[in-house]
Amino acid sequence: MERAELAGWLRLSLTPGIGDGTTRRLLAAFGLPEGVFAQSEAALREVVGMAQAAALLQVPAGLQAQVDQAWQWLHAGDSSNGNGVSRRIVTLGDAGYPTSLLEMADPPPMLYVLGAADFDLTQLGHSIAVVGSRNPTPQGATNARSFARALGEAGLPVVSGLALGVDGAAHQGALEAAGNAPRLATVAVVGTGLDRVYPARHRDLAHRITLQGLIVSELPLGTPPLTQNFPRRNRLIAGLARGTLVVEAALQSGSLITARLASEQGKEVFAIPGSIHSPQSRGCHALIRQGAKLVESVNDILEELPPLRTAGTASPAHQDEGAAEGDASEDPLLEALGFDPVSLDALSARTGWSAAALQAKMLELELDGHVSRLAGGLFQRMAST
Repeated sequence: MERAELAGWLRLSLTPGIGDGTTRRLLAAFGLPEGVFAQSEAALREVVGMAQAAALLQVPAGLQAQVDQAWQWLHAGDSSNGNGVSRRIVTLGDAGYPTSLLEMADPPPMLYVLGAADFDLTQLGHSIAVVGSRNPTPQGATNARSFARALGEAGLPVVSGLALGVDGAAHQGALEAAGNAPRLATVAVVGTGLDRVYPARHRDLAHRITLQGLIVSELPLGTPPLTQNFPRRNRLIAGLARGTLVVEAALQSGSLITARLASEQGKEVFAIPGSIHSPQSRGCHALIRQGAKLVESVNDILEELPPLRTAGTASPAHQDEGAAEGDASEDPLLEALGFDPVSLDALSARTGWSAAALQAKMLELELDGHVSRLAGGLFQRMAST
């Protein structure tokens, strides 16, 4: 992208009263931004209102500073491109703009992209979004990581939002599946400018994603983590992917926004059921009642994507599932524990074991990764997906 072209797109985005919808109307009428700004006020008023037309004839305050910042960001990695990481700004006028977003009602005019130089957003036609709670149960975090890893092993990139909880676990699982393979593993769509990482504790994860995936934002550089930007981010997560898997979600979760947007865009929606006693499962149960597909293994997702499934080949998650069930049947305490959170008192009543014996055995199971200790003295069995 040339500096003059960048200045034109930024000027359009910074002009007061010109939102994304108006931008698309102007581009449809006059072509690229340079064509928009070459118009007379009378010509502009045939497409937009009087105030908007007048605003387009004025250079926005701070435009030069924005252009300088974006230009410097684009070329900041030029001296270290040996690591394969690139910085790009993709616009509606580019051939590399993701076709899946063009099918949305409100595709963003500009996308900032940071990540592996050989990957582009047009490769996301068969990706799956994996989203869920920022405060998942241990089982929820395990499910997110395991499903993302299995999806990656099946050749599907995983799209998520780099948030704490399910998002982070999903990115990690996708990266684990990719190993050192030169393919697009995961895409993080973020609600800030790409010159900052939010949350900060995901800085290392973000760096790993740039080496084997992409980080994407529609927001200008310097944009902080503002609450109103995250629902907009969610529509891009839904828009980029072919389907959305909700792992865990409370009834007021932002993940339900992503699922609703995916459904409105005609995309597949999947949900993992959970305990009827867990608030983090109620959002998934609501989605299932509304028509989302109930998912117990990654094969439940792959069978909805027939072009991607290899006949006669069970997914890694499905293969592991049988082994996990066999292992569980060997331990009567795990059988008694079930899959809902349970106290030691309740477990003692079920098994007849003393509290001391249960404490010792639960510690052993916890160290082996079969049981997780929850707040309030509860324990929960960890199921393999």
